[in-house]
Formats: sequence, structure tokens, C-alpha cells
Amino acid sequence: MPQPLADALAALRPLLLDADGLVRAVAAGRRRGDRPAFARATLRPVDLKTGRRLQVVTEEAQGPRTRNEAYDGDAAAAVDALLAQPFGNWHVETTAETVQLRVTKKGEAQVHRAAAAGTQHTGHDRTKPHLIDPGDPLFAALGAGASKRRQVDAFLHLLSDELDAAALPTDRPLRVVDLGCGNAYLTFAAYRYLAQRRPVEVLGLDLRAAARTRNNELAAELGWAEHLRFEEGRIVDTAAEAADVVLSLHACDTATDDALAQAVRWQAPVILASPCCHHDLQRQLKAVPAPGPYGLLTRHPILRERFGDTLTDALRAALLRRVGYRAEVVQFVAAEYTPRNTMIKAVRRPGPARTGTDADADADYDALIAQWHVTPYLQTLLADALG
Repeated sequence: MPQPLADALAALRPLLLDADGLVRAVAAGRRRGDRPAFARATLRPVDLKTGRRLQVVTEEAQGPRTRNEAYDGDAAAAVDALLAQPFGNWHVETTAETVQLRVTKKGEAQVHRAAAAGTQHTGHDRTKPHLIDPGDPLFAALGAGASKRRQVDAFLHLLSDELDAAALPTDRPLRVVDLGCGNAYLTFAAYRYLAQRRPVEVLGLDLRAAARTRNNELAAELGWAEHLRFEEGRIVDTAAEAADVVLSLHACDTATDDALAQAVRWQAPVILASPCCHHDLQRQLKAVPAPGPYGLLTRHPILRERFGDTLTDALRAALLRRVGYRAEVVQFVAAEYTPRNTMIKAVRRPGPARTGTDADADADYDALIAQWHVTPYLQTLLADALG
């Protein structure tokens, strides 16, 4: 039930200042009609030579700024200043519970509480903790070795960060759809992790009947079939309910574009897509002469292929920004664990999305596709959204 925002924020304050109980807190998003001074703020305890401090990292226009505040000094003032900012979401993990606070359009607070998902890590340069224990029965069921477990862990850390930055519902189960899920090892991992944090419903979609059968049998074996299910079908034909989180992990060639377009149609708050193969744009690059001096870049097939991969994903991210997302292309795990380690991550921006910077990016996009004589498939799929 909604509750007064001031009361809900006041209840967060002692959690944020608990040097022994806080694991991590993230403030992100914006409230309707207002904008915080920072895109995101992250708080956690750290142990330094001078003792335990509250580390506050704020994402500012000039880049991230880190401060380590003494608990008997400026920590309380730093927390009060952040609670006064018009953030739309707070995600607070403690050793006892996880608290998610979302500010509604009416300016009230929706608060969801769940049992703790992890323990406190206070090392200043600590390694990221495993989000699923390496000995979890899931990995044995999937037949996942050390390399696959490393991919799972890297993916889950990325997923966790994006969920913390997004405006997600707290009054119903989170809806996650994996489009082109294949063998679905990351789909299973996402369910396992998210189900520890909050109620969640996960659907995996794939063209192959064998994948649907195998994955549903595995979900039943693990006892998860009530909330994790798999269907057979094409992405463009899906009748699935609009998702809060859309995953597309190693869907081949333009299947990634189909997944991104479906996520945009659903206005999904979070998108994570790891592309596989980029044949469509590579065919276009091969069919026309390269502009200016760039023939040196595309005359060698291997370099043309790599450039085509880079250009495809850069244009995909630009198109997502154009339709209202904060989008980045990152490497989510080292190449030694998988060569398909590029991830397009996107969080839907609340409120009016267009700024002068966006207009400049639009002009750059238009100039780039005109110079190379290419038409990204995603641009065709998003024609209505692009206006």
C-alpha cells in the first residue's frame, strides 16, 4: 500500500547509517516533474586504514565522485542530503533485509521488503561477491563449469545494477522475458537470483521446440515451474504480457533487433541484450564502396566483419537513446570466458526524454548512416516510435 513519502524516507535513514548492517544502497531515477542533482548515488561501508567509513559515490556531469565519510562526522549530513534529493527509487540491501522504495506519480512511496540476499563486504578494493553461490544446485543441473559460472556472475552483477537504476513496480511480481533464450542458462540464473530478492515471473521464448521441452523439464526438476516457464515461437509473434525486464542473450543477427524492438513496444524499463552475429549490416557494407579513405578499413574481410559488428551495436544503442533510453554498450565478461561478451544495456528514462545533447546525437546518427549507405534493421522496426 502507498505510504507518506517522508515517513518512508525517514525509515531508510537508520538503515543507510548502520555501519554494521548496510551492504549497499542505490538511489536513482527521478520523480515526476523534478530531477535530482545526480543521475545515481551509491552508498556502502568500507574499511580504510583510518577505520570504517560510509563511501558515497555520486554520478555527476564531470564523472563519478567518491567520498568516504566518517560515521561520527559527515556521514549523517551526506545521507540527509541524498534523502532530500528527488530520486524516484531507492534500493537498500542490509544484512537483514532488502528494501525497495519507489515514488509514485502522486508523490507517495511504494515500499517492498524481502529477506536479505547477501552479506556485508567492506573491503575498499574488494572482489565482487558471488550473487549465486558457486555450489548452488542450479549449476549442477545446468552442467555449468567454472567458465559458465563466471559468465553467470558477471551477467547478474550487470542485471542487478540496471534494476537498481530503473523505475520498477513494487506492487506485483516483476515480469521478465528472455527473447531467443536458447538453452537458457542465463534465464535460469536470472530467475534464481531475482526470486531471492522479490516475487518474479520469468518467461523464456525460443524458436526450437526442443529448447522449450528441455527448459521446462529442467524448471520442473528444480521446482521452479510455477514461476519460470518456456514457450516456443517467434519473437515478432509473441503474445506475452508486457515485460518489465527484457533479456536477449546471444540471439543471432536480426533476432537481437526483433527483441530490442519488442522491448521498446512494451516500454520495458530495463533491456539487456548480448548480440550474436551481425550479418545484416555486414552485407550492406560489402555491397557499397566505403566512404573516403575508409576503404582501408573494409578491404580486408576480417576487419570489415569486426567493423560491421561495432557499427551495428553502436547504431542500436543510438536508436535506443533516440526512443527514450539511457543506453550503453559494454563488455560484461572477459573474452577468455566467451568471445560473445558485448552487452547492450538500457534503462528507460522517465519523463520528457529529449535534450539538446540528444539532438546532436541524432544528427551524428543520421550523418553516419548516410555516409556508409546503410539502413539498420532496428531503424526499420522502430519506424513508428522514431516518428
